[in-house]
Amino acid sequence: MTNTQEHYESHLGPIYSWSLGGAETAISQGRKELKELGISPATTGTAIDLGAGFGTHSVPLAENGYNVLAIDSCPTLISELRQHSASLPIRLIQDDLHSFPDYIKEKVDLILCMGDTLTHLANKKAVAELINTLSENIIPGGYFIATFRDYSEALVSENRFIPVQSDENRILTCFLEYSYSHVIVHDILHERQHSHWSTSVSQYKKLRINPGWMINVLNKYGFSVRMEQGFSGMIRLVAQRQS
Repeated sequence: MTNTQEHYESHLGPIYSWSLGGAETAISQGRKELKELGISPATTGTAIDLGAGFGTHSVPLAENGYNVLAIDSCPTLISELRQHSASLPIRLIQDDLHSFPDYIKEKVDLILCMGDTLTHLANKKAVAELINTLSENIIPGGYFIATFRDYSEALVSENRFIPVQSDENRILTCFLEYSYSHVIVHDILHERQHSHWSTSVSQYKKLRINPGWMINVLNKYGFSVRMEQGFSGMIRLVAQRQS
């Protein structure tokens, strides 16, 4: 089994924007989500996008007036974000998301961790440590906003097979296999090469995060939280840092 970084670098990264319907489609959805959230630059005007990918939210944040620190560990996705960011005020960092304090000099208005990125962390301890670090680096009144899939209730039987994306030359399906603390995601990719089809498979672990547990941890570290239905079946937590 590959780890998350290896999985993205060798298997999912090169087709990730395609799997979401194309970069422009995904970035347009990011614009809609930010509009729905109604957020705008405040004290520092700085936002951090953890697990920024190819820019689904980094690009709209910058368009809305934020100076953005975009962090992702996948070089393929960082390279794609560089193409989309053009002259926008986005600083690109290829690194682990835990390292974000190394790249800022003051507390920030907003930190995002969208698109199931939180479930890539190794365990609940790592999630709690990240939230603690977030609380120390967001201004009072600032926000941490996260989306993730709720894997706390295991899918069974044929429901574990999930069609992701397809066209005439490519089919991506994922298969979910549950353990106590994690779900193993098998990404199965079929690609047409001339008149033949090839199949490649890679798998990695995602953490099963219970939304109630996540809210309790955020409360512990000084956030008030509301839970919403996010886009694409995600849970969305909007957490405001208290004084």
